[in-house]
Amino acid sequence: MDSFIGIRFKKETAKRFQEFSRTHFKSHTEALDTMLDFFFYNEISPKEKLGPTGRTIEASLKKRINSVIAIMRDMEKSQTKPTVAMLESLFQTEEPKKKPLILEKKIIEEKNEVRFREKLNGNNEL
Repeated sequence: MDSFIGIRFKKETAKRFQEFSRTHFKSHTEALDTMLDFFFYNEISPKEKLGPTGRTIEASLKKRINSVIAIMRDMEKSQTKPTVAMLESLFQTEEPKKKPLILEKKIIEEKNEVRFREKLNGNNEL
């Protein structure tokens, strides 16, 4: 059986450690060993900050994503939609009126139509 040693902590700190240890580890000894190993292997001091937290990184990413979305919407309104409209107007053509091709000039003969004729016989026959 391992021997134990007593270390004096402030009451508030000891309670915080006990709560943390109970939620994440089986024993207080395992919790303290794991924390010391973490700082030793990663060569960091518990007093220095590791940088931005997950929440601050998420907030900055959301800001960047929102700005990218705003830029894309502006591009769509000012560039894409007008360009598409111009291209569609170029490809939409009205069907040209069908005109006969002029290959050679045809001489149009004017016919003098007779509007009235005399009766040849009296039976109203033509």
